[in-house]
Amino acid sequence: MPTKTTKKKSEQPTPKPMKRLVSGIKPTGQLTLGNYIGALKQFVKLQDELIDTEFFIFIADLHAITTPQERQELKKNIRSVAAVYLACGLDPEKVNLFIQSEVNEHAVLGYIMESTAYIGEMERMTQYKDKKVKQTEGIRTSLMTYPALMAADILLYDADIVPIGDDQKQHLELTRNLATRFNHLYGDTFVVPEGFFPETGARIMSLSEPSKKMDKSNENAKSYIMLLDDLGTVRNKIKSAVTDSDGFIKYDVKKKPGISNLLTIYSSLTDIPIKELEKQYKDKSYSAFKTDLGEVVADALRPIQQRYFEYINNPRLDEILDQGAERAKLIASRKIQKVFKKMGLGRVK
Repeated sequence: MPTKTTKKKSEQPTPKPMKRLVSGIKPTGQLTLGNYIGALKQFVKLQDELIDTEFFIFIADLHAITTPQERQELKKNIRSVAAVYLACGLDPEKVNLFIQSEVNEHAVLGYIMESTAYIGEMERMTQYKDKKVKQTEGIRTSLMTYPALMAADILLYDADIVPIGDDQKQHLELTRNLATRFNHLYGDTFVVPEGFFPETGARIMSLSEPSKKMDKSNENAKSYIMLLDDLGTVRNKIKSAVTDSDGFIKYDVKKKPGISNLLTIYSSLTDIPIKELEKQYKDKSYSAFKTDLGEVVADALRPIQQRYFEYINNPRLDEILDQGAERAKLIASRKIQKVFKKMGLGRVK
């Protein structure tokens, strides 16, 4: 009888390395329904689907200080965003959740990326141009250079996947350019990341001005829905959402941006295809549609709000953030050592 042979250790197949996904949200106030549909809901889905991928999700507090922030309010918002992440379904066993400023390597690599980028690249950033116009006080240098820090946030972890909305394409392209340029100057150092674009709900628009993105900085509070809004307020905001005069429920972003935005919200929260919703509400009024959508949104937010209040003052939240920061710090410190060595900085051997 033939004897069973075993492969030598050197002949064993090499385990396939884990991919990495990186993303963050600024703690400049409460998160909106747009943040949930465009980012958080996608993360929850992806953490279960991408089993070969390690997630690094952070609260981007360093990005928040490109504009003036009140100290106590910023501290409160940082913790609140972390609690919302978990309340929306992020699993700390699958995701490294941490605060950006608690991993110093973000700022270090941010400066190195500033030293890799050109001023013209920074000045061409559309978001910088928009924010520059809105600034009422002196414009801080970081408002122009923050895309370099954003690039560092991604490159620090050799991210393969970066979930982004349409308005972040330019920033991702800059990140890819900086990674390629650095690799050309100093040798292979960074993974050049790819963008991930959600199939639906990537860009939720204002309820009062559907030509603009839903934004919590809008002076009209009816233009956005906060994840922690009272549910009665949520229903009323949906009912007052801008539509059009023909009363026909059909998805057409150019001709019917208001109702198209509401259909996107409905579809994103229920996973019902927009075409099915059009059939379902073919002979119904805008009023009936909005009433139903108000309940859909309220039903989606109710469990999130319940879990949020379970986390916000719970020591478990700090344990999760400490755990995430420890893992992030391990990966980030190794990358910075490699970068320093490539550039000839310090005494790294």
